[in-house]
Amino acid sequence: MEIYDCLSKKRWLFLVLLVLCSAAIVRFTTQVLSDDPEITLTLDEPWEDMRQRSSAAISPALPGRVWFGMPKTDARLRFIDPQYGFETPLARFFTIGFKNERVTDVRMSPQIEPLSLDDALKVVLDLQDQWHQQGWFVSSPRSDPPITDTPQGRNKIRGVLGGRTFWQASDKYQIMLGIGRFKDKKNPDQERFLITLELAKPWIPIETK
Repeated sequence: MEIYDCLSKKRWLFLVLLVLCSAAIVRFTTQVLSDDPEITLTLDEPWEDMRQRSSAAISPALPGRVWFGMPKTDARLRFIDPQYGFETPLARFFTIGFKNERVTDVRMSPQIEPLSLDDALKVVLDLQDQWHQQGWFVSSPRSDPPITDTPQGRNKIRGVLGGRTFWQASDKYQIMLGIGRFKDKKNPDQERFLITLELAKPWIPIETK
């Protein structure tokens, strides 16, 4: 009887541990799946700092090379400048440039598939709202004004050149944001759009009157 009781207790403890471990695994898996992978960076920082901080995996920089890296999964950008920070949706096309093992620029399409115009405009307008709230300004207001969700704005986006605007943060950063038609092979009979975003040190002069 004592041997039986001992074995029963061991089985019971094993079952308890199994249940606890299973619950822990479920919580961990849920946490991993619920958190979008991020590339977390600011410009001109050491590449390795960006790698260690980001939750999305990306390869080391090549010493002495001017090149770029790509996250190994879909990832969102979290730009962490203390004054001009912003976040994007998940991106499938996402490159980060480097020179002398330091971050130089970002080129991405903040989406994981071609979007309808309504959905693409939601992304674009949210990004512009973030920049406006964080102190960015439109650097070419006459030639490349903000993208708008108006009949005129939609017609421009549907045009051959699409829509484009430049936003700038003081003399530190500049963004080119574009949106235009994209031929989606998965939905050949539907209207789809691609968003492009480039972030770097200012390269286009501020428009003057």
